[in-house]
Amino acid sequence: MIAYGLGDAGTGLAATQLGFYLFPFFTGAAGLPAIVAGSLLMVIKVWDAINDPLIGWLSDHTQTRWGPRLPWMVGAALPLGISLAAIWWVPNGSITEKTFYYIVITILLMTAYTCVNLPFAALSTELTQDTNIRTRLNAARFTGSILAGLSGLVVAAGLLSVGNEGYISMGRITGFLATFATLISCWGLAPFAKKARKPVQKSEPFRLQLNRIKKNKRFIKIIALYLLLWCGLQLMQTVSLIYLEQVMKVPAELSKWIPIPFQLSALFGLQFWSIYSNRFGRIKALYKGGFLWISACLIAMVLPPIASNFSLNEIFIIYNIESFKMILLLITILAVGFGASTAYLIPWSLLPDAIDADPEKPAGIYTAWMVLIQKIGIGLSVQLLGVLLTFAGYRSSNECLAIGDCLQQPASAITTIRLCMGLIPSVLVGIGLLTMRDWSGKKSLLNHSRL
Repeated sequence: MIAYGLGDAGTGLAATQLGFYLFPFFTGAAGLPAIVAGSLLMVIKVWDAINDPLIGWLSDHTQTRWGPRLPWMVGAALPLGISLAAIWWVPNGSITEKTFYYIVITILLMTAYTCVNLPFAALSTELTQDTNIRTRLNAARFTGSILAGLSGLVVAAGLLSVGNEGYISMGRITGFLATFATLISCWGLAPFAKKARKPVQKSEPFRLQLNRIKKNKRFIKIIALYLLLWCGLQLMQTVSLIYLEQVMKVPAELSKWIPIPFQLSALFGLQFWSIYSNRFGRIKALYKGGFLWISACLIAMVLPPIASNFSLNEIFIIYNIESFKMILLLITILAVGFGASTAYLIPWSLLPDAIDADPEKPAGIYTAWMVLIQKIGIGLSVQLLGVLLTFAGYRSSNECLAIGDCLQQPASAITTIRLCMGLIPSVLVGIGLLTMRDWSGKKSLLNHSRL
């Protein structure tokens, strides 16, 4: 379990830092307009989505003494670390030259990311056929991912107060951690990966893959749920720092630490929902977590801003209205993280059911399409954010680490940020829950007693 949990640490670290900081980095440090930043991330994710089925197919057809998955993870570990470090450098030149640089580096980064993450994810189905153990494996996976992401947020919060050089130092540290964690995971998983179930060695054209996917009704539901949940989660994650500093007026020295309680809450949520789903069922866990997530989003949307002269010491003054606002904000963020942790756990714990429904059980293909949908969701979310902020008159800067202090946004941009933090994610999560309303009635599902 520990070795499997470490397998998602490197990619989880990368995903967390990119999710929270890349859009603010592009608009606040590299000086890219919001529409360019959003479009850039969308293009990156389109490429990332395109390479998923290819790497999944290649992984299924790789034959070594260590199985088909580990060689991909080992080979991509170092490129993942190097490209993760390089993404946080601001080159000299025009917006066009900077954009070209970031396209090249992020294509390299996301290719390495896929070569680690996709073969690793396929192992959860191949290591065991026991549903209970599979759920525990996915809980361990996302526990490792969130802990690694938490370490990345701590590093970022501690270094970004020094200016753009802090981004470079952050990249070097997290790049090393991503490579190291991936290699340690491979070492620990090697004895088990050699004995894992092998995929059927059969060439399958892209058109036949699509037909396979379309015929698997359970998989269609799972990917619809995953797309909606991840669109909502990624939209909130991308806009969160902007929301904290420009809408809620949280001081810059405090705002970059606030994502850490979110990660901790999501970590505890993973453990709770894993236990809850094993006892009461995965769909019940999804609904409970989803309703909590929606409620917290709607509260976040209407919270009043904190006074501009608020200091960290005031949070301990009981009868201070500003400290009450700050505490309410923190509680809301904790609730969001606790509820949103179901977006990590439940879709992936349902995936083996869909794979088992296919007689050939090509885990690599299904895992590739699962990751593809996640990346499409991320790309759509950041593109939507960039477009909405641009039309709302959002302003970018070349050197703006303390965003709330150096930029005054128009009221239309503030309203848009609130909608992206609250209403839009709530609607997406609500639709996701509706897609699963008849899942428990299907005969093909395992009943709760077997969970």
